[in-house]
Amino acid sequence: MTPQGAPNRRNTELALLAFAVLLPVLAYANVGLAIDGSLPAGMLGYGLGMGALALIAHLVMRRWAPYADPLLLPLATLLNGLGVVMIWRLDKAGGLLKGNYPAAANQLMWSGLGIAFFIVVMVFLKDHRVLQRYTYISMAVALVLLAAPAFFPARKGDFGAKIWIHLGSFSIQPGEFAKIILTVFFAGYLMVKRDALALASRRFMGLYLPRGRDLGPIIAIWLVSLLILVFENDLGSSFLFFGLFVVMLYVATERTSWIIFGLVMSIGGATVVGATSSHVKVRIDAWLDPMAAFAPNHADGASDQIGQALFALGSGGVTGSGLGQGRSYLIGFAAKSDFIIGSFGEELGLTGLMAIFMLYGLIVQRGLRTAIAARDPFGKLFAVGLSSALALQVFVVAGGVTGLIPLTGMTMPFMAQGGSSVVANWALIALLLKISDSARRPGLEPATAQET
Repeated sequence: MTPQGAPNRRNTELALLAFAVLLPVLAYANVGLAIDGSLPAGMLGYGLGMGALALIAHLVMRRWAPYADPLLLPLATLLNGLGVVMIWRLDKAGGLLKGNYPAAANQLMWSGLGIAFFIVVMVFLKDHRVLQRYTYISMAVALVLLAAPAFFPARKGDFGAKIWIHLGSFSIQPGEFAKIILTVFFAGYLMVKRDALALASRRFMGLYLPRGRDLGPIIAIWLVSLLILVFENDLGSSFLFFGLFVVMLYVATERTSWIIFGLVMSIGGATVVGATSSHVKVRIDAWLDPMAAFAPNHADGASDQIGQALFALGSGGVTGSGLGQGRSYLIGFAAKSDFIIGSFGEELGLTGLMAIFMLYGLIVQRGLRTAIAARDPFGKLFAVGLSSALALQVFVVAGGVTGLIPLTGMTMPFMAQGGSSVVANWALIALLLKISDSARRPGLEPATAQET
């Protein structure tokens, strides 16, 4: 029972998990019938495997986080399962870049590893407030992770972005883990400094201007985000980390001025870098004129992926062409990574796409609800940061695919091909669950604010 006397909803979670496993299995069967006219040979193994992983995660929840939010685990399981099915469907289509498929088996393996990481966090992190002790160590570790890819040579398949570390056949994207570690730093720092940032300011033209020494951290983060963009051609991570800090700063201080400063600084920085970085300039040109690649005399290197994605979304219409019956593989290798939302949009239509966005919205909503219920200031800011990081990443990816903003090269959480992304996002869900367990657990003493 929760402190309010409400049930802890573990049985509800189990029922929702059964649905979260059954739906991707049915989608798997639908794809097999659409492409081969028969049920896929691996359907039983896929269903049992996903069901076993979900059941183990649920049992761990019952033992180590019995009061945690009952919706987060089923939502993540459903998104992860649908992503594996779409990747398998694109593997079946063929026509993608050599060496990049089949990828579904690898994605399933990484999903299992992600759930294993989820279990490790649930078992060994007794109290999320322990992380507060490592505020500045987290900052150092995050900066090392962000800077590390710049010292490793990029491969041809990286397409100009230096965001991976390649060790033989193994590769890792450290930025996916840095977003969580950096959130620990932001939460710990702002918990201590929020009073100075909120109260020690001067009013000018309706805006509260912070003191110079209080403005230092946001200037430093802005410069770091620009350096990442310049040296690693990583537009997405730069936007994500700076946006995350501004959102958490706004939540901590309740000053609208920080949002305005953040927008002005990010637009100014992006304008300067867009005019000087050839890689970023190509992405902006593709955003401004996505059909340029189809012109008779198009420039060399013009990308047709955004145009193909828009064709896929338009072809899908409201209800979609049906799973396994679209042609989103024409986008190329990115159909199952950067542009997997375009693949879903073609085969499930606008209706299916809105349902997927609603699943992400529910995760963010439950995360923010956890922040409201958290009893300690660090937990509140940490939950806001984790939820905001997920929301910003979904916005950046979906905005790039639909042409709302320039493409960034980030992956859709849980759904897109990418081992680092899957593992990191399962860890993010585990941390949110630990905070919600603490918030709903009866008899827990409130934390005292301590500077570390």
